[in-house]
Amino acid sequence: MPIYEYQCQSCGHELEKLQKMSDAPLTDCPSCETDGLQKKVSAAGFRLKGTGWYETDFKNKSNKKTTESSKNTTSSDP
Repeated sequence: MPIYEYQCQSCGHELEKLQKMSDAPLTDCPSCETDGLQKKVSAAGFRLKGTGWYETDFKNKSNKKTTESSKNTTSSDP
């Protein structure tokens, strides 16, 4: 579920809310209790972690194979 950011147009209060994509947007401000909340447009706040990504798996393995094969080629030359 994504985290949405809201800002009240009346008092300027900001909040984040974990909601389903199908949920209706919030409208009531918890601070001033008016009908002034609007969704903000913001960057996604997530981070790709763990193994299985290009940087940690595929890139290093292919570099090792290339390096090992070049070492074998150069060491066999007289």
